[in-house]
Amino acid sequence: MKYTTNNIIYNNLQTESKDKLIYTFAKHNAMPPLVSQEQREHFDKDGVVFLKGVFDIKWMDIIARGIDKNKADMSQYGESIQAHPGDPGRYFNDYLNWKRIPEYNDYVLNSVAKDIAGELLNSNYVSYYYEHVLTKDAGAQKVTPWHMDQSYFPIDGDKCCSIWMPIDPVPEATTLRFVKGSHKFGKWFNPRKFETAENYVRVKDDEKEWEDLPDIDANLDGYEVLKWACEPGDCIVFHFKALHGAPGNTLATPRRVISTRWCGDDCYIADRPWVPSPPETFGLKNGDPLTKNEEWFPTLWRK
Repeated sequence: MKYTTNNIIYNNLQTESKDKLIYTFAKHNAMPPLVSQEQREHFDKDGVVFLKGVFDIKWMDIIARGIDKNKADMSQYGESIQAHPGDPGRYFNDYLNWKRIPEYNDYVLNSVAKDIAGELLNSNYVSYYYEHVLTKDAGAQKVTPWHMDQSYFPIDGDKCCSIWMPIDPVPEATTLRFVKGSHKFGKWFNPRKFETAENYVRVKDDEKEWEDLPDIDANLDGYEVLKWACEPGDCIVFHFKALHGAPGNTLATPRRVISTRWCGDDCYIADRPWVPSPPETFGLKNGDPLTKNEEWFPTLWRK
């Protein structure tokens, strides 16, 4: 992966120097770019892009504190599951907690996540959708099955992305894997439950043609799989339709991640033939843009 000279210089600066640089750009009504043109092209073509060192390290401790609070007080959507009864670690995930956990709120409103989404999505504005926290304890054997996020979400549109930011080092052996270009397959795949890998139960008809996911692991030669090792400060940004999954955590250390979801100006609420995840649309109806509810889906970036 190549980076522009500006990216390399900015990413290697100390926090104090970054702050001075940002202040200088702000005085001239401009901000240093977080994403290069080449990286935007990779996102558009591949459905996923790796960004090196774009987040300030301070967010790692902040999110770690938030995750500790979250695990001690899960929401109604939280899960703490094992691959089997003898699994030495647990897979935890929870979402829609950014209003009750201050550390998540701080990250959503004040980190560069919104700016990354704005630079990638070719949109006039970017709305925040929600956050999803996912952790795997040391030794947790639970696999994240291959899936497509947009099948779960009650959201249609193409200008959308998730920003997957780990707060721990993640080697290639335990990182997310992506099927290159899968966001352009032109297909809708049935969502699968993370606990059982079974399809969601259809409760009504739908105009889309839904298909079962192919067995990607059994046919890896038929796909180009992309994956990146990550260090704190790095992130992986991917389209809602990008097929992805992850192995269990074979490390002696945890894998903790916050993934924020972002929607551009062509996204709107859309029905699904099952109970979607997340199920809440906070009063919005089919066809409504997220901008109709700024309380829950604030517009955090504009051109």
